[in-house]
Amino acid sequence: MMGARTVALQALLAGEKQGAWPDGFLKKAIRSAGLDSRDGALCTRLVFGVLQNRRLLDFYLAGLSKTPLEKLELPVLELLRLGAYQILFLDRVPDHAAVNEAVGEARKRARNPRAAGMVNGILRSLSRQKEELVPPEDLGVGYSHPDWLVEAFRARLGEETEALLAANNTQPATCAQVNTCKGDTLSLIDDLRGAGVTAEPHPWLSDCLLLEDTGDLERLDAFQEGRFYIQDAAARLAVWAADPRPGMEVLDACAAPGGKSFTAAIAMGNRGRVVSCDIHPHKIALLQTGAARLGLDCVVPQLQDGKSCKEEWLDSFDLVLADVPCSGLGIIRKKPDIRYKDPKPLARLPEIQGEILANVARYVKPGGVLLYATCTLLREENEGVVEDFLAKRKDFTLEPFSLPGRFAGAEEGMVTCWPHRHGTDGFFMARLRRKGKEKRYD
Repeated sequence: MMGARTVALQALLAGEKQGAWPDGFLKKAIRSAGLDSRDGALCTRLVFGVLQNRRLLDFYLAGLSKTPLEKLELPVLELLRLGAYQILFLDRVPDHAAVNEAVGEARKRARNPRAAGMVNGILRSLSRQKEELVPPEDLGVGYSHPDWLVEAFRARLGEETEALLAANNTQPATCAQVNTCKGDTLSLIDDLRGAGVTAEPHPWLSDCLLLEDTGDLERLDAFQEGRFYIQDAAARLAVWAADPRPGMEVLDACAAPGGKSFTAAIAMGNRGRVVSCDIHPHKIALLQTGAARLGLDCVVPQLQDGKSCKEEWLDSFDLVLADVPCSGLGIIRKKPDIRYKDPKPLARLPEIQGEILANVARYVKPGGVLLYATCTLLREENEGVVEDFLAKRKDFTLEPFSLPGRFAGAEEGMVTCWPHRHGTDGFFMARLRRKGKEKRYD
């Protein structure tokens, strides 16, 4: 049986060698290793902690290693990072335990027979010196964000930049939305607490819960009964801004994993139709499974590319949701490795986003609504795409909307949710109305 640290090492190596997403890899690896909830939580904390603090860990390790870090074997480097993270950030893990685990793994994995001794020496030195370490002045190093991303955030936030970087390195509670078609919030809270889950109402969003100590969520009776689903508050707000009503014809153009389709269907009281699209057959299967679990038979999953025009859908939908593929730089809290993406391929994203928006806009009925959304914080993928679209489509205009809580920009029709301000994922939404006679729904 493998321990938490061994599985954590496997996850980090898989990310470096195979480009595996840590969250997806960890879920399978923890189950495969038979880790209990406590060790599973430690394993996840180790992986996320190393990724959240990688530049900072390397900064301190480089000052103690005689060999440049880039010349070390990858397993040895990851073991040093794991050991350093435990020594510097985890009070409940004794330093000697972190050192011994790393040395033992180095003996098994390193080709260089001297690697274990080197790991032992570096980590013991770090343990002795940790109270005297001087934090780096550079924000990118201190909060382990690449320099280009720090500058992009600084251009938008100025003095708030450090607060955002710090928020990106936190571990948020799991956010769950209540399926009010299957029960009420208070009963769900009671049942979750009875199952050992810490469940608290969201501070400003109704029928939304913050969960901790969940273990494997999918094994909970309430989950299997379809009484809740996982979705960040910001994504729910985007559907709130779109304002779906019972009886509407709704298109979710880039739907997987389905949260916004499910939110729209629940807001509609499961009356009307939500066509929920993706380009991957296996994701269509996930949408079908999710809708069936939640009992939302108005959700109709369909294989469809957002960039390809479907003639029979022209001028057919009261509401079109376009949560387009993006850089994902608003969900760094949940996917900490996203920050290390190569920025060069991201430059083409606004073009792709614009193509999708232009295509799906043709499906909106005259008088209908188009909701554009991303989970990124870069202006060129957000306001820039919307402004370019409006310059070409004079029959669409931005429309104000209301949200719970304080969100600047709602009066103008565009809102950005910020992790450090709102406690949500970083998220952008814009509500656009097509000119024409608006159909009224109760």
